[in-house]
Amino acid sequence: MKEFRLDQLEAERIANDGAYLRFLRERNMSVGLYALDAGASDAQRPQAQDVVNFVVSGRAAMTVGEETTTVARGSVVYVPAGVRARFHHISEDLRVLVVFSPPEG
Repeated sequence: MKEFRLDQLEAERIANDGAYLRFLRERNMSVGLYALDAGASDAQRPQAQDVVNFVVSGRAAMTVGEETTTVARGSVVYVPAGVRARFHHISEDLRVLVVFSPPEG
């Protein structure tokens, strides 16, 4: 079993001075914590993998392809491989668990 705590992941992400921390990589998936502060810009590029974004905290708009929705704590957004997606109009610090399948990297 592997067990993770969001507060510990957030501390590790901050210690590594990055917006993204991959904390799990397995044969069929990888998982990371993505952080964008209020007012920040999201410079994501289309991913080679299918992606599931689970919003842990915060509030923003998210555009996937040509569709835009508002996301907040508890939102789950699927992004197919190769489709452009980005968070914008980030009004509250955003923390997102990101699941890639197959694994990134």
